Amino acid sequence: MATKAEDVFSLTKEEEATGVTGRIYIPKIISQGPAKEWIEKRRLTIRPWANFIDQKRFSRPKNLGEMCKRLVRNVEYFQSNYVFVFLGLIVYCVVTSPMLLVALAVFFGACYIVHLRASQSRLVLFGRELSPAHQYGLSAAVAFPFFWLAGAGSAVFWVLGATLVTIGGHASFHELESGDGDELQMESV
Repeated sequence: MATKAEDVFSLTKEEEATGVTGRIYIPKIISQGPAKEWIEKRRLTIRPWANFIDQKRFSRPKNLGEMCKRLVRNVEYFQSNYVFVFLGLIVYCVVTSPMLLVALAVFFGACYIVHLRASQSRLVLFGRELSPAHQYGLSAAVAFPFFWLAGAGSAVFWVLGATLVTIGGHASFHELESGDGDELQMESV
């Protein structure tokens, strides 16, 4: 019997024969190999969201040492939850910026055209045949002005800043789990 993850990433014989899946297309690079393993690991290690946002578990650290200890341990403990927070901030940034959506559509549309064209025929420009890698580079060059006009650079720094503030704040002020703080303490002789 296939697991839930295998069901998401595998096609039925009917879907393979017809080419119609009725599902979102997942590129092979994601549906196989290290990316699939990484996504599966993130999914399996996600902590309960109720525990993640429990307001009773937040308090001010007593000193800088405790804050650093909380920061390190909470980042390790809630790592998968923080990945989803990061992805949520990316989605929020893209959805709230229509010009960035247009730039992404231009870029992915150009890449899709290159993908279709590479499988059918070679592109010859000024008497030289362009490899698919050069064609993808040309797609990026065409999309670059759209990204520049959309302010993609500021969006990237906004996402990074918002992620650091959100995750850093949560990890610093969220109390350690009960099992996390119980360590063997050695006394000096």
